[in-house]
Amino acid sequence: MSEEEVKQQNIDQELEKSEISEESQAKSHGEILKEQICEGKKIYTLSTSSVLMSSLTAGLELGFSFMMLCSVFYFFSDTLPEASLFKIIALVYPLGFILVVLGQSILFTEQTSLLTLPVLNRKQSLASLLRIWGLVILGNLIGGWLIALVMLWLGPQLHIFDTETIVKIGTHVADFSLPTILVSAILAGWMMGLLSWLVTSSKDTVSRIIIIFLITATMAFAGLHHSIIGNIEVFSAYLLGPELTLGRYLWVQSTALLGNAVGGAFFVALLKYRAFVNNVS
Repeated sequence: MSEEEVKQQNIDQELEKSEISEESQAKSHGEILKEQICEGKKIYTLSTSSVLMSSLTAGLELGFSFMMLCSVFYFFSDTLPEASLFKIIALVYPLGFILVVLGQSILFTEQTSLLTLPVLNRKQSLASLLRIWGLVILGNLIGGWLIALVMLWLGPQLHIFDTETIVKIGTHVADFSLPTILVSAILAGWMMGLLSWLVTSSKDTVSRIIIIFLITATMAFAGLHHSIIGNIEVFSAYLLGPELTLGRYLWVQSTALLGNAVGGAFFVALLKYRAFVNNVS
């Protein structure tokens, strides 16, 4: 065997040694990594239709976050300044993420690092990673477009928000330079990768809900760009008026997707994996 093959064999053996810890003990780095790699490998075994349906579901479920963002913004619009409203809505932003993560739908940003780990561990190829990323992104975007159309009609009908609210939120998300959106999206992808890692490290549902809430609420409060819920926000605003053009929507969306991918794959998957590998002789 070559030196690289021997090293990979040592890494696999070290991962196998990472046994499940006692209920009262925190999981080790190796145990979390092993679970993440196994979970990522399972997704690669799913059929194309299964991946698409699960990712479509995730896009739809994030629409509940969008519904609550618009509803809270509209409800307090007469009593609070607009700058404060964009901070207050961070409290309801996590709803869709809680539904997606606990319901185990496939969300691109949460799964970015998860799907990268089997490639780093040489169990999957880069081509297979790009293929499954493409399927997940497609499903997430289609789900987002569908729920956006529903909310555009339903919100005004229920009087929980109006079209002006949708335009304000969407233009606020898109009203930054592309370099700013890219760096913001990298940080958001980093945080979503950490969310996936920390959810795996936790052992009960309440802890997972707290982790999801803290991380996604922080993202919303800081205004970091999440490509999937941002797709719903900006696409909805684009449909309603001249403030956003199709070209601007596509640039914002593609930049956010790129940033999220870099943040999740490099800052979480690669660094966490290398931290473990560098400790293996």
